[in-house]
Amino acid sequence: MRLSPLTRRRLDAFRRNRRGFWALWLFLGLFVLTLGAELVANDRPLMVGYQGSLYFPVFKDYPEVTFGGDFLTYTDYRDPYIAQKIAENGWALWPPLRHDHQSISYDVTRPHPSPPSAENPLGTDDQGRDVLARLIYGLRLSILFGLTLTLVSSAVGVAVGAVQGYFGGRVDLLGQRFLEIWGGLPQLLILIIVASMIAPGFWTLLGVLVLFSWTSLVGVVRAEFLRARNFDYVRAAQALGMDDLRVIMRHVLPNAMVATLTFMPFILSSSIVSLTALDFLGLGLPPGSPSLGDLLAQGKANLQAPWLGIAGFVVVAALLSLLVFVGEAVRDAFDPRKTNQ
Repeated sequence: MRLSPLTRRRLDAFRRNRRGFWALWLFLGLFVLTLGAELVANDRPLMVGYQGSLYFPVFKDYPEVTFGGDFLTYTDYRDPYIAQKIAENGWALWPPLRHDHQSISYDVTRPHPSPPSAENPLGTDDQGRDVLARLIYGLRLSILFGLTLTLVSSAVGVAVGAVQGYFGGRVDLLGQRFLEIWGGLPQLLILIIVASMIAPGFWTLLGVLVLFSWTSLVGVVRAEFLRARNFDYVRAAQALGMDDLRVIMRHVLPNAMVATLTFMPFILSSSIVSLTALDFLGLGLPPGSPSLGDLLAQGKANLQAPWLGIAGFVVVAALLSLLVFVGEAVRDAFDPRKTNQ
């Protein structure tokens, strides 16, 4: 695909911002790593060779009798008896970290939360779960939640801002009054009410946050449409009989998308902060979910275990810093003063 000269200049401007350029690659690396969290941190082997047959426990559950056990229940591969049977009759390929976000460490010699050790590189939380494994799974959940919330809320906000800015007049006036009323609603109180009526979950929480986060792009898109609707080529398209939807999508929206793309990394960071804050307050995901906010809450409740709060803080701060650096680089890429250099 051949890039236009303007696109090439924008990509060059993005690369010149070295901090943002490398932050993007680090963020993508973390995202890809966490997408395969089961291959990095798991309490099941990736592959087991037993009596000449191959098994893939990370993808499929096998009963205990498959590996010489006595029961038809699912295999606990960390059970010393099962581990001995597999070692005597085959082999097992384990992931780098032999814990997932729910597995409990029973072999520690100190009470939970236990400090970092060879078995648990970042220690355990107050329920005996490995902190590093919960960070890996929690990062994946936070990034996927933030991306979904950003895309859905941005789509709604762009659509509303486009309608207000393109048609103007009474439509714009009524839309602005609605935004003022909607923005004054107590978001935290509504979340508390919803959490008391409906079991909190990924999609429930996403739906509630979308109700309040879609307004972030309305003002920017509205201003772009108010400016662009008076351009000569837009008036010419209207005079030729082109319908409004086609004028919006083909002639006006591309101009508005410049500002939208500039804001999206910052919207993503605020989405992750929203989920982390709600989990920290106990209003977010169900108990037991791998959550960065839950880890921070445990650090606050267990001051004698500083590794909990430090691990959560470092991961959240690093993730948000990467997104801010990427946002600054995107802003530079769409800045005409820098793309014309």
